[in-house]
Amino acid sequence: MKKNYVMETIRKAQMVQMLAVGKRMDDRGLDQHRELKIETGVIPKANGSARVFLGNTQVIAGVKIATGIPFPDTPDKGILMVNAEILPLSSPYAEPGPPSEDAIELARVVDRGIRESKMVDLGKLNLVSGKTVIAVFVDCNIMNVDGNLFDATSYAVVAALRTATMKKYVVKDDKAVATDQMVPVPVEKTPVSVTFARIGDRVVVDPNTEEEASMDMRITITTEDGGNVCASQKGEADSITPAQVLQAVDTSIRLGKEIRAKITEATK
Repeated sequence: MKKNYVMETIRKAQMVQMLAVGKRMDDRGLDQHRELKIETGVIPKANGSARVFLGNTQVIAGVKIATGIPFPDTPDKGILMVNAEILPLSSPYAEPGPPSEDAIELARVVDRGIRESKMVDLGKLNLVSGKTVIAVFVDCNIMNVDGNLFDATSYAVVAALRTATMKKYVVKDDKAVATDQMVPVPVEKTPVSVTFARIGDRVVVDPNTEEEASMDMRITITTEDGGNVCASQKGEADSITPAQVLQAVDTSIRLGKEIRAKITEATK
């Protein structure tokens, strides 16, 4: 997203001073997430949907399921794709038109965390090997931007997939035929991403818009149910020390358990 560099410089100096004594502009602890709210079933015509509020950041995710042709390198596995759009009404800096670099990066980071966790058993989405598989598309709309779109979008996608259902298919004469029976999408795990921003010498969890405008670097770490790291993505040009990475991993595992419990409760 675009930045106001004059305000960024002024606010960053103030943030660095506060962070040096362990304080943040919004009174949170350095390792404290904002309030997380999850609603499901917000799009009646979708196969599954969820709306997530992370502080003032708001994201809606909807699942659409259809049949398709498998990728050549995975002829016996279904398709899972995540797309994201940052709506012009979500931020003064968002613009209409083709997907921006920020939206493309957002979709890829969220997609990677979901995919690498093996959240959805793509093998169970195979209908006719090499010919027909079930394709799961998750479209995300960013309704309001107040920082940390990576986590908010990931939670919305995970919640939508956990509540998604699809038609049961039977194979007749090498062709997939849909029945009237609805079955859950084969969800196996619940990945949780936790995003950190380094501002000066301090690393904070779940950066808001002001903190993102002043951050030197960003890292998103995704863990699965067993507490194993399944994906990570660094952003911005600056670096992070090995000790800070290890601390971020420990924090992501700890917070991941708490957030996973909230997602599970919201998607029962």
